[in-house]
Amino acid sequence: MQAYQATFAGITLPLLRTGKSALLPAVNTYKTTKVNVMTNKKQISRRTFLKRSQVALAAATAPMILPSGVLAAPGRPGANDRIQVGYIGCGRRANSLFGLPEEGQLVALSDLYRSRLEEVGKRFKGAALYDDYRELLASDKIDAVVIATPDHWHAKPAIDACRAGKDIYCEKPLTLTIDEGKQMVKAVRENNRIAQTGSQQRTMISCNEGIQRILKGELGEIQTVHTANLPSPWECELGGEPVPEGLKWDTWCGQAEPRAYHPQLFSPRGAGKRYEDGRPYGWISYTPFSGGEMTGWGAHGLDMIQWALGMSQSGPVEVWPEPVESGPLSFQGTPLKGDNPWPEAAKLACPVVFRYANGITVHMDGKGHAGGGLFIGSEGTMNITRGVYEMKRNGEKEKTRVTEPKGRPDTREHLKNWLQCIHTRETPNAEMEIGHRSTTVCHLGNIARWTGRKLTWDPAKEEFVNDLEANRYLKRAQRAGYETA
Repeated sequence: MQAYQATFAGITLPLLRTGKSALLPAVNTYKTTKVNVMTNKKQISRRTFLKRSQVALAAATAPMILPSGVLAAPGRPGANDRIQVGYIGCGRRANSLFGLPEEGQLVALSDLYRSRLEEVGKRFKGAALYDDYRELLASDKIDAVVIATPDHWHAKPAIDACRAGKDIYCEKPLTLTIDEGKQMVKAVRENNRIAQTGSQQRTMISCNEGIQRILKGELGEIQTVHTANLPSPWECELGGEPVPEGLKWDTWCGQAEPRAYHPQLFSPRGAGKRYEDGRPYGWISYTPFSGGEMTGWGAHGLDMIQWALGMSQSGPVEVWPEPVESGPLSFQGTPLKGDNPWPEAAKLACPVVFRYANGITVHMDGKGHAGGGLFIGSEGTMNITRGVYEMKRNGEKEKTRVTEPKGRPDTREHLKNWLQCIHTRETPNAEMEIGHRSTTVCHLGNIARWTGRKLTWDPAKEEFVNDLEANRYLKRAQRAGYETA
């Protein structure tokens, strides 16, 4: 029997594995019987001794039958093996993902920027370096990959990795479009891959505890939820500058039409630099490469909301934009300057409302945290975000506040859950469809703003109901050579 650990509700438990996929609590279920050796010694005859010796010899020379999972198989490491992991993308987010738990070992790196690739490679002696991620995927020495590229470069490497027999950890937001998410889920299912979305709050103890209390009904019936008002992306108006030596810029543009290089475009959030009106620079804010902060932070907060509402593999049935209230506009708490600081603010930063089939409404109106939301129930309220929740039941004077245990790195624990599931072939905490469905809600918010009206969504068919215009936003044109399908 092989010892394992698994995570349930964010808590790591010891497990034992037997048979094909059974997971049993690691407790001793054997009955013990005391034997008086001196009393029984004389009762063992020479014939009995010889017979037992022959049986023992036969057992020793017979082939050993091992539990499933102990031996490695194509696309599945053995239970005692360290999982060999390659990284696609070595930028800002990858640096937070390099610290693999003991179950994994970093053996390869891939990046389009050669100088960055080589610099990171110095930290991992012996790691293979690739300019092209497809060469990394072709290596039979790699079991799994971590995809930490910009948003517009998530789907294609993930799908290619599935087809190459690699398991996947892909950063959030999972996709650039809803159609990409459907393709990624299909590729995972068809190729029997273990795929984790980088929504690490799903593995945090505090978030798990808060969500479970909501699901158990401790707030009564949930009526409304409030969360941060996050802007949709806008068009990039940056000029061009010389491309740094060794950066494959045309390839970096990927499925989007190529445009001139600019350092504030290449950086996710413009390295902290902002427009005069307060908006940040960076590819996360630009339409060809991302869904804006709607998908950036929204993939965390709306994921928590989907989970708490029991909708992790479904979604809302209606979505609509609301008029911007009078008063100064703000971007993630930073007031935008001037009387009319951003001409498209009323369209791309207006509040958005989602309605679920059970009547619950979710309001992106700035009255809840970006990493979660404010849940209002018939018997109390809860404000939950990354690493903390505050709960107050009706009639109670004080709030209950629960925070994440100190010294427990959330991303490392999320990676650990993924690596353990690669061994056991169990479902990870934020599997691919969960990531797809939560990102879909973000995309719905963007599409509602872009169309400027109420939309009816069918979460089963994953399309808008009788709405040709809205359904055009489910996918985008992809540059030849960079298609996902």
